[in-house]
Amino acid sequence: MRFRELPILSALLFSAAAVPSAMSLEKGELAPAFVLPDIEEGKPAISLEALRGKTVYVDFWASWCAPCLRSLPQINELYAEYRNRGFEVIAINVDDPIEDGQDFLLDTPLDYLIAADTDNAVLTEYGVFGMPTSFLIDPEGVVRMVHMGFKEKDIEVIEAELTQVLDEFSPR
Repeated sequence: MRFRELPILSALLFSAAAVPSAMSLEKGELAPAFVLPDIEEGKPAISLEALRGKTVYVDFWASWCAPCLRSLPQINELYAEYRNRGFEVIAINVDDPIEDGQDFLLDTPLDYLIAADTDNAVLTEYGVFGMPTSFLIDPEGVVRMVHMGFKEKDIEVIEAELTQVLDEFSPR
């Protein structure tokens, strides 16, 4: 490669890196509807539209993602605390093979909905390019928060945004 080609290559790489964020779902946008199979065979499919009127936390995860595995039990605690106020969680597993996600759930049972997106169709539609990535969706279907990654203190940020949405939409 010649030295003068380096700026062109750099520009192309920068452009490619910038594309996913330009295509990702953002705060204030309407969340795309989806229907996915439950991670467990024999259970009914999971539909975002069926949960309209509730505050929904959609969380993309994989068994190979260490931050995902730390976040899921903490989200389960939030679900236990707020589900009586109209809070629902859909954790979307993107493992292929799906058995990897199922094996994780044997050791870490969760109380909320777990969907399987093995062909990554919903992951692509939501513009997810890092794990975990989650979307807090209000009862009208509008994305109120996009959260990428997970550190221990992130649960406080997620809970603060969640309670704000729940308070805003609770009957007065």
